[in-house]
Amino acid sequence: METISLDEFYKHMAPPGEGGLNLLLPEGINKEIGHFNIFNVADITAKIKVRPFMPYNRRAYYKISWISGRNRAEYADKVIDIEKNALLFATPKVPYHWLLQDWDQSGYFCVFTDEFLVQTKSGVVLDDLPIFQPGGYPVFQLSDEESEEIAFIFRKMYKEMSSDYAYKYDLIRNYVLELIHYGQKLQPATLLYPTHTASARVSSLFIELLERQFPIESHHQKLSLRTAKDYADRLAVHVNHLNKVLKENTGKTTTDIISSRIVQEAKILLKQTDWNISEIAYCLGFEQVAHFSNFFRKQTSLSPLGFRS
Repeated sequence: METISLDEFYKHMAPPGEGGLNLLLPEGINKEIGHFNIFNVADITAKIKVRPFMPYNRRAYYKISWISGRNRAEYADKVIDIEKNALLFATPKVPYHWLLQDWDQSGYFCVFTDEFLVQTKSGVVLDDLPIFQPGGYPVFQLSDEESEEIAFIFRKMYKEMSSDYAYKYDLIRNYVLELIHYGQKLQPATLLYPTHTASARVSSLFIELLERQFPIESHHQKLSLRTAKDYADRLAVHVNHLNKVLKENTGKTTTDIISSRIVQEAKILLKQTDWNISEIAYCLGFEQVAHFSNFFRKQTSLSPLGFRS
């Protein structure tokens, strides 16, 4: 099954013509930690009348939607018919398909990466949250009162995106977390207590071990675990088993998860400290600055200095 990247999402949504893509992207977003954007459903509905809409695929990003209108959502093995108001949560783990039942649609949706809600910024690990667990219930039909409460949060996010407030993305993170907790409170209580399989336990221990190395708070602190084998040895499992478990539970390899977390920390250090590139590279386990620069560019398409400036 194909995975739809953020780049492909924007290409699909962009107005035709040169520069259409830039109209959708927040200014300076490439220099933020993670990616976030928000859209008005009515605007998007007008565009998709002449385009295919949301094929049944995985997305390489998270999405939260508040939509008012008649629709059908197909998540994995679930089919949910929506008559009026709904709150939807989409995760890269679970493929889904969204089918409009009429053109009278309103609301908002936001898209974001796991980097945007990195634990050091948000206090949560996205994949540990019940709302984003495979087998959870991702679609909630809302009363008019609940719908207005959700709409109020989305309107605040939408307004904040156009502000010049220096800390607007920190404020938006709080709004996203408010939506997540609102959805989790709507879930059946039994879904809020995840089962503890051997596979889930290994995944949980790996994430805990990974996060225990962060944040980097001094020049003398250096990552002690850098490779998939380092983590497998510490967890007393074979590296192939660790890869298999993580792929099943997160859709990512051990190396992908480690690299993603290291680049998250690199972005934080580049933005929030005055350490030079050599010091940051050393703390993150790179013996040579060139290796760090190549790694960072591969992950972000920017050089460390380009991201910092």
